[in-house]
Amino acid sequence: MSAVVIRCEGIGKRYRLGQRQRYRALRDILTEGVIARFRRLRALFSPPDNSNHSSQDFMWALQDVSLEIRSGEVLGIIGRNGAGKSTLLKILSRITKPTEGRAEIYGRTGSLLEVGTGFHPELTGRENVYLNGAILGMTRSEIDRKFEQIVEFSECGRFLDTSVKHYSSGMYMRLAFAVAAHLETEILLVDEVLAVGDAAFQKKCLGKIGEVAHQGRTVLFVSHNLLAVDSLCTRAICLHEGRVALEGSARQVTSRYLREWIASSGSTEVIYDERSTAPGNDQVRLRRACVRPLNGSPADRITVRTPILVEFEYWKLVPRATLDMGVDVFTEHGILLFNTGWAGPLPSSVGLLRSSFVVPGDLLNTGTHRVHLGISVGDVEALRVEDLLVFDVQDASDLRDMFHGVWPGAVRPHLEWKTEQLAPLPLRNGSMVAADGDGP
Repeated sequence: MSAVVIRCEGIGKRYRLGQRQRYRALRDILTEGVIARFRRLRALFSPPDNSNHSSQDFMWALQDVSLEIRSGEVLGIIGRNGAGKSTLLKILSRITKPTEGRAEIYGRTGSLLEVGTGFHPELTGRENVYLNGAILGMTRSEIDRKFEQIVEFSECGRFLDTSVKHYSSGMYMRLAFAVAAHLETEILLVDEVLAVGDAAFQKKCLGKIGEVAHQGRTVLFVSHNLLAVDSLCTRAICLHEGRVALEGSARQVTSRYLREWIASSGSTEVIYDERSTAPGNDQVRLRRACVRPLNGSPADRITVRTPILVEFEYWKLVPRATLDMGVDVFTEHGILLFNTGWAGPLPSSVGLLRSSFVVPGDLLNTGTHRVHLGISVGDVEALRVEDLLVFDVQDASDLRDMFHGVWPGAVRPHLEWKTEQLAPLPLRNGSMVAADGDGP
């Protein structure tokens, strides 16, 4: 078996709630050392302090995480927001220290965590390639050797001698990813790089990570895109509330995650009876959200052929307000299917309002779908709720006929097809095929 290159033993990371860490200079460290001596002396002559901090003062981002990762393995790390995925990679990258436990890493490690960290806006793209490469641990000769590949991969060659403050956000991120992706490391830690660039470049990013994996290097890959985890990773873990909840093959872990946490973590209808505690602020609060068949109830079955009504009821608490409502609908694999929204003035008086839209039938594919909602009043974001609604789309037997395989694609529109003959086809003996298809 391959050698173990990463070993985590009981890693835990705790943060104090509400505490903001400030920059610590050398004088602060020396001062703290002197103060600590006086505190120890005072403790010898003072009664014990039994007023322990409440457990609510602390938050555990990770607890008792133990792992062994072998050379050449591609480990996917999945879980919901706040599960501890990024914290684990930051500990392995030595960006932050664990509160308890230890991690042993054998080999040169590269990190694609916060892509673009270290870029200076006043420097050109060329200068930032060298600066960022040095920050990531590349030598000058290594950058020289990789320079043309980095530029070609980033697709920013025309703007290489332009200050990056004039780059679009997409160009900036493409160049930053290109530098980080060309690190020659034995271990690569990757955190949600699919947020970089457009769809074509995201595909390119995945291809690069796959190339690294096939070279026999060890990769830890954090992503909400479960399809990417399935295709790239040999093994996966699922973090839930800071602990390893699932471990096994990528396919097994993603399937159980979808079934046990995603599909069961939401509802086709949510109702907030208490206005004071409902999501929102003093301008607007959510009362109810619902997804249902257009002519049915939230409990009714939804198939790929069913028109779907998505509706929201909310209290408008201030007169003469302008509302901006945005809805994102995701597949079970974390792929954004579409975004829709409405913006405009509301009725002048305060009261209970309803907004809705219809998703036509013969559009969505089978699987679990998640609805995120955001509402702003004026220039102020009033609420944002992820996974507000979760609904399942099932197959319609009349469309399957004798086919029982997986119907690929994020959407599955039922499109009208037509076939017609444009001209008869001459045969070798000079006769023609008749328009109705019958030969001579």
